[in-house]
Amino acid sequence: YSTDFEVHRNWLAITHNLPLSQWYYEATSEWTLDYPPFFAWFEYALSHIAKYFDPQMLVIENLNYASRATIFFQRLSVIFTDTLFIYAVHECCRCVNGKRAAKDILEKPTFILAVLLLWNFGLLIVDHIHFQYNGFLFGLMLLSVARLCQKRYLEGALLFAVLLHFKHIYMYVAPAYGIYLLRSYCFTANNADGSLKWRSFSFLHVTLLGLIVCLVSALSLGPFLVLGQLPQVISRLFPFKRGLCHAYWAPNFWALYNAMDKALTILGLKCSLLDSTKIPKASMTGGLVQEFQHTVLPSVTPLATLICTFIAILPSVFCLWFKPQGPRGFLQCLVLCALSSFMFGWHVHEKAILLAILPLSLLSIQKVKDAGIYLILATTGHFSLFPLLFTPPELPIKILLMLLFTVYSFSSLKSLFRREKPLLNWLETIYLIQLVPLEIFCEIIFPLTPWKQHFPFVPLLLTSVYCALGITYAWLKLYVSVLTERISVRQKAE
Repeated sequence: YSTDFEVHRNWLAITHNLPLSQWYYEATSEWTLDYPPFFAWFEYALSHIAKYFDPQMLVIENLNYASRATIFFQRLSVIFTDTLFIYAVHECCRCVNGKRAAKDILEKPTFILAVLLLWNFGLLIVDHIHFQYNGFLFGLMLLSVARLCQKRYLEGALLFAVLLHFKHIYMYVAPAYGIYLLRSYCFTANNADGSLKWRSFSFLHVTLLGLIVCLVSALSLGPFLVLGQLPQVISRLFPFKRGLCHAYWAPNFWALYNAMDKALTILGLKCSLLDSTKIPKASMTGGLVQEFQHTVLPSVTPLATLICTFIAILPSVFCLWFKPQGPRGFLQCLVLCALSSFMFGWHVHEKAILLAILPLSLLSIQKVKDAGIYLILATTGHFSLFPLLFTPPELPIKILLMLLFTVYSFSSLKSLFRREKPLLNWLETIYLIQLVPLEIFCEIIFPLTPWKQHFPFVPLLLTSVYCALGITYAWLKLYVSVLTERISVRQKAE
């Protein structure tokens, strides 16, 4: 089973047996509680149902306890909480512009969007095979997006504030929410050219947003502030000592950076430019979560990743502020913030790519260029999740599910935009096709070679680096698309 089963079992036991003051101090297991307080309370609520399935799962000392009743309860809880995700998808579909004509219901944008979200391959394997609770969290995010699209700004702000205190990874997209709410809700009118009408600024609206943020934060963090434990909670939420990359490199800029450092190290050793005795073995490819130093390239610090991320999201935030373009502009900024944070963030998990893929689904049914970017990002990002399912019985399952989703994505979007230009150019098509031989080599050929014992990280490295190229390309192409669109809008206005 996935280690996440034990992670969440341990959190059930901690919140069920210990007082609030010990939740973020208990360390019997290596999987200590490192989610915000709302998620801890969520585990606490689940624990009172879990005791009727198997009370032994709630014993803190029962490390790696995995009875059938325990696994059944955990699986069932994920399915039950996914009802929020289903409702959120329904609300998002209501926001879709339905002007595009379709003779068949299967070709309607709303139906295509519903399938792309509900049948999302990445979310399916991460939650229902690997095991996590991303479904209802993404449900909160999509529901907040739907509320903003419906101009129910306070509801959208409340939902997102609550979401941040369930899982702090959603801070990646907080700039998009903050700027959009300030631009669209706090300024109640624009000039004829779309620029801000400064006199329309509403202090009441700012106050209401501030109250929502403060009240939700007080409800979540207030008890720990009173106990004097806020620094401990923050240290658990932001464990910078885990290193730049996860055990399996997320396919982002730092994967390419690490690979370049490895290549330069090998070249330096071949040319006798480096001393082999001073180079740590498997410093980045040992499959461990730890801090490490690069050999040739400068080592990266948390501050450096923060600066890179800030610079990367800045253009998208400026575009949203000066040329908001309504919900479409907000979604573009949200996806770019998610992708920029994924590309340059500290200790990014590979699963974080879903934070960009899911909202990009809403854009993919609007314009053909968005559909093309979605297909590249979704196909590459989903493929990068393959190492999460590494046992032989899971191999045909993940390939079949990936194939079904990818074929539907391509066929449905191609049908939706059949009167427009092709979704992908020849170079993009070749890149995606090469994922097939890469999978064959990593899953079938490499395990049969003697290299497996000496270089077990090679399949992960190849997958990460190759997918990083595709995700980087999609990120850059989306940025160019957004900037071009803004320039075009400005020229038409003039």
